Amino acid sequence: MNSRTPPGPIEKRWENTKFEMKLVNPANKRKYNILVVGSGLAGGSAAATLAELGYNVKCFCFQDSPRRAHSIAAQGGINAAKNYQNDGDSIYRLFYDTVKGGDFRARESNVYRLAQISVNIIDQAVAQGVPFAREYGGTLANRSFGGAQVSRTFYARGQTGQQLLLGAYQALERQIDAGRVKMYPRTEMLDLIVIDGKARGIVTRNLVTGQIDIHIADAVILATGGYGNVFYLSTNAKGSNVTAGWRAYKRGAFFGNPCFTQIHPTCIPVSGDYQSKLTLMSESLRNDGRIWVPKKQGDTRKPQQIAETERDYYLERIYPSFGNLVPRDVASRAAKRMCDEGRGVGPTGLGVYLDFGAAIERLGKQSITERYGNLFEMYERITGESPYEVPMRIFPAVHYTMGGVWVDYHLMSTVPGLFVLGEANFSDHGANRLGASALMQGLADGYFVIPYTLGNYLASNPLEKITEAHPAAQAAKVEVDNRVKKLLSINGNRTVDSFHRELGKLMWDHCGMARNAKDLLDAAAKIRDLNAEFWQNVNVLGDAEDLNQSLEKAGRVADFLELGELMCIDAADRNESCGGHFREEHQTPEGEALRDDQHYAYAAAWEYKGDDHPAKLHKEQLYFEYVKPSQRSYK
Repeated sequence: MNSRTPPGPIEKRWENTKFEMKLVNPANKRKYNILVVGSGLAGGSAAATLAELGYNVKCFCFQDSPRRAHSIAAQGGINAAKNYQNDGDSIYRLFYDTVKGGDFRARESNVYRLAQISVNIIDQAVAQGVPFAREYGGTLANRSFGGAQVSRTFYARGQTGQQLLLGAYQALERQIDAGRVKMYPRTEMLDLIVIDGKARGIVTRNLVTGQIDIHIADAVILATGGYGNVFYLSTNAKGSNVTAGWRAYKRGAFFGNPCFTQIHPTCIPVSGDYQSKLTLMSESLRNDGRIWVPKKQGDTRKPQQIAETERDYYLERIYPSFGNLVPRDVASRAAKRMCDEGRGVGPTGLGVYLDFGAAIERLGKQSITERYGNLFEMYERITGESPYEVPMRIFPAVHYTMGGVWVDYHLMSTVPGLFVLGEANFSDHGANRLGASALMQGLADGYFVIPYTLGNYLASNPLEKITEAHPAAQAAKVEVDNRVKKLLSINGNRTVDSFHRELGKLMWDHCGMARNAKDLLDAAAKIRDLNAEFWQNVNVLGDAEDLNQSLEKAGRVADFLELGELMCIDAADRNESCGGHFREEHQTPEGEALRDDQHYAYAAAWEYKGDDHPAKLHKEQLYFEYVKPSQRSYK
């Protein structure tokens, strides 16, 4: 497991690495075939950019269009170290904030490269016509986000992900029209083909016809997003899953830091057992909204009836330097503590207020509408309450996964030729992601990193010509077909959703915002039993030769069950608190996360050793030359 971290001054590493990389002659690029799985910001940008360079690209998505990728749901903005506000920002400060925000569990070289590239992403997006918000004079506007004391977040109201995705989508469509990208919508990757130790293709299933196909190529790129839906209730799209990454894991790709999941503090609270997903309210709302709970326990009065002196603006009280803009993990745990004390609000007591009364009084309703109008409208449609008149009610929920397939500095997994981009990899955020950095990483990986590192791989590795008839490809196809048939043949008594709900509750209760060794090991054992029951008692309706969403979900939930067990094992093995991984046994007297840098300053990379054998832990030691690890403080 070689991270290929380059030597030398950190500000020169990426430039030096690019210069030292081998190149593919422009005429020769037409000889190479590349598979890109996923068409969101990371996958769409990668497919478009590689095709523009001359490669032959196949791009796959399970949605009916790349425009429906989950990247579209990102609301608040994208970070870039432009320092347009002249408030002290810089590439180094974005690097520092990201390493610190991730609680010193990220690889410094990757994070610095991300900060460097951030300034180019905005220029790229503006050139594509992305309608970023602008100041009165025409300059691009910025706002603040959690974990930073500067304003570096560019935004398009509350639709930033959608607008950036449209930019990547039009670039992708241009290449589709030119014939350099062949698009495969409603197609799901179900296995990775590894030949002579290298990734050489994938097995897919057409979700409309059920047809199983082999696709052979010279390299494979996974850009399939995160696995937050292992918790059943999350802010992710219902289709978001781990299957592509998990298939790669079972073919030899190490899985990095699976227990590092992010709980977002600004979600509409759960309202009943009927819910199948949760709705996020953008972190950008914390710019002008003030978070509070009643000072008195069990206070059920309406918020308008609670006087200012009876309110506890607890983030402003506990963290005066950052206030409502502390990082997500800190804000989420603080909200949980308030509710645990009996000061939560709403029908369930699992909620806190996000209040815009002072901002509306200070700035006027029109200004607030211009900044957050679509978010306010969405909240009112869901809850029936207008944030202009009463405070929003919010509560933490599963949002993002910092873990994923382990990759080196070149974004290549432990399977040569398999590259992993965006949220699907583990690389840039450590134990907690700062807000507005997901879009930044996805586009950095797709537009600016993979074109270099992929070319270097192809130029350095002569590849034998193979076809779909290769025995390894045919064997992978047979395995996929047998798995589908097995799922349909069980004919048990429980629905797929019932298993998923039970798994989600186990994960949330024992591997959620707070964790301890006993509960984690108990949960791992229960999930193992649940997985065994799944393969004996699940009932998958329909057949394989048709559109069958029950079958789709069954395959994904089967992978979630295996992943959930590994997440609990990983969390139990890491005897420290860091970022979103909060072990109750390891906290300061003030209730903050307490790291153990002497024993756990590493990325955990798990190797699959077979269904009947425990995964093997490999450790990538993390070295901090530029940002000295310290106890995080946002006070």
